[in-house]
Order: sequence, then C-alpha cells, then structure tokens
Amino acid sequence: MNTLYRYMPLMFAVMILIMILQFAPKVLNVALIILIFGRWYLLMLFVVLLFLIWATYKHWHDDVPDFVYRIVPVDVLDRLSNLQTIEEAAIALDKEAVIINAEQLNKDLQAKVIGQNHVCSDLAAQLRRRMALSQRDKPIGVFLFAGPPGTGKTYLAKVLAKLLERKLLHFDMTQYAAGAFSASQLFGMTRGYVGSTTYGALTAGLRDFPKAVVLLDEIEKAHPDVLKNFLTAWNDGFITEASDGKQISTSEAIFILTSNAATDALAHLHKSLHHDPDALRSASVATLREQGFAPEVLNRIDRIFVFSPFSGLDVARVIALEIERMINGYGLKVAGQGIDPQIIIDMMGRYKKMGHVASSRDVVRLLEESIADALISAKEGRYDTVQLYIEDGEIKAETFIERHY
Repeated sequence: MNTLYRYMPLMFAVMILIMILQFAPKVLNVALIILIFGRWYLLMLFVVLLFLIWATYKHWHDDVPDFVYRIVPVDVLDRLSNLQTIEEAAIALDKEAVIINAEQLNKDLQAKVIGQNHVCSDLAAQLRRRMALSQRDKPIGVFLFAGPPGTGKTYLAKVLAKLLERKLLHFDMTQYAAGAFSASQLFGMTRGYVGSTTYGALTAGLRDFPKAVVLLDEIEKAHPDVLKNFLTAWNDGFITEASDGKQISTSEAIFILTSNAATDALAHLHKSLHHDPDALRSASVATLREQGFAPEVLNRIDRIFVFSPFSGLDVARVIALEIERMINGYGLKVAGQGIDPQIIIDMMGRYKKMGHVASSRDVVRLLEESIADALISAKEGRYDTVQLYIEDGEIKAETFIERHY
C-alpha cells in the first residue's frame, strides 16, 4: 500500500495523458491541433511528463517540495508520517480488548451473588487486567471456583457471562467421566468413526462463540483423557477438532472450573488465610493435589477462588431469594414483605443443624414440601400473589389477586 502511494504521481501522469488522448478528438480535430501548434503541443506534453517523473523520484526519496503536494493528490498520512505503520496500528487497535470497569463489575456481581464479596472483588480485578491485553496466545483466564456446594459457584459463572454479554457454554463434567469416548463428545470424533461428520460440543461452541465463558462444573469428575485435551486449550491457546483437524482458538474465551473437593480443608484455609491471597493459593493447590488433582492441571489454573460457607444474614438472604424463585416457578409472585420472618428464622435453624454440607437448596426443598399444595391451589384459582405465614406451627400461603389502580 505504501509503494502504491509513492507511485501515485506517475499514475497521475498516465491518467492525464489518457484523458488528453480520449477527450481531445471530441473537442477539436487532433490533426488540426498538431498542425496549428506543431512542436509546442508535443513539447508541452513532454514537459508535463518530465515534471511528474521528477516528482515521483522525489516522492520515493521523501524529498518532495511542499508545492508539489498542493497539485498532486497524495495521502496526507503518507506525506506527513508513515502511512504503513499507522495502517498496521489501526488494525491492531481493532483487535484490542475492551477495558472493563472492574469497580462496576464488582458491584454488579455482589448485587446478584450473596455472601462471596471477596470472590467478586478479586474476580473483577483479575478480568480487568487480563482482558486489557490485546495480544495473547492463551485464554483470558482459567479460574477455579472451589468450595462447599450451594455457595454460588455455578451461579456466579452464569451471572458473569450475562454481565459481560458473552455466550455461556455449560458442561457438567460428571457426564464426561467414561473414558476416551467422553473426549470425543467434547472435541469431536476421529475421521472414519461414527459421528465424525459433526463437531464436538465444545469445539462447535467455541467455533461459533469464540468469546464464550466456558463453565466446567465439577471438574474433578472429568476423565484424564478429557483433561489432557483441556491442557492443550489452556497452554497453547487452541483446541483441535478431531473430525477435520481444524484448530479452534481459545485465546478469547474465559474458562471457569468448579469443584466441591476438599470442602472442609478449603473452608479452613479461607478462614485462616483470607488476608493473604498468595499463601491461600499455595495452600489450596497443595490441598487439591492431595485430593487427586493432577499437578499439570493445577499449574495451568490462573487463579483459585475459595468460596466461603454462608453465615449470619447471608443465609437469610439466600433462603429468601430461593423461596421467591420457587414461588415464581409456579407462576406466582410474593407480596411485599410477604414472607413471615419466622419462616426464614426456622429455615436458618435447619440450615445450621445440617452442618457444612448444607446448601440453601436443601432447606428450600424442605420448605417446598410444606407449601407446594397451597401454591398449586393458588395457581388453579387464578391468583397471582401469595403471602407466606406461620399458623399453629405450620407454614401456610394466603392467596389473593393483586390489583393495580
């Protein structure tokens, strides 16, 4: 492109000659012009041609007087700077990642994910640093969410994908624990075998959505052959589709792994080392290695986020939200302050009795058994709003139609 601009004066000269030869006969007879002007006509063309050849030579050596640029059309960037360098930079800028607002992302995550403020803050900061890199040959991040079940690990990944406006590719790794066939489900089947005409679930997903958030739930359940393929995706920045050998980039994806392994040990580590992230990571890696995690997998993980069990008002908030989701599932709404506080207090007591293995979902299942019939009756009666209360030790649902005036 730069060479093209350097030869532009010569091209301009050729264009002038062509225009003269094409349009002169239409205005006057060429023979008459030559007869009248004789040598002066040819001399004029010769001088113009020499001038343009001289201008081209000067332009090539970056030594053209300013007056030439006033009469010859040359790109201003080529005249005043280096056009080729600027063109390359412009292309690079188009590929540059967006700088995210970590503070706002942290606030948005904390508003939706309860009881894991430290995880939300650290995750937002990590993503800001990593997404700011315009050139990378590995995924944006490979993060492990570790901690007790029911603490919001999967939910946080879903919320993150929604806030970043990225496609979520969700895989339950318990379904990929049966050997080499599991790897083919994700990465495609080798040519010649049944199923080799279609892409694997992961390769097809990243082919269509290269900026996806890839959620690998319960990664410790995955077969070793599956993990080997993921190591390539995390180390080399691409995965290979087995059916056609095509390499699919993973450099724009975010990988999130969840694990319920070593729940007690990780909870204890978080409690004692939460003020020292580096020490917490080192101790967490050692603990997970003892649980059977392959060292090469742990070494490739960029950050380990330890989720803490719910406590205090966080338990109450989660229970209230789960109750609301359950009622919404029946096509109903909860009235304002429509959940009797005593219901939540009782659920908190049950949660505490269940110990560290408890999750908010376990408590809600107990609650659902108590009020499911009332909710079904409300739906059949075409009510749209319910209010939960306790009467004689039993949870009941008052139903009514909410009217708007």
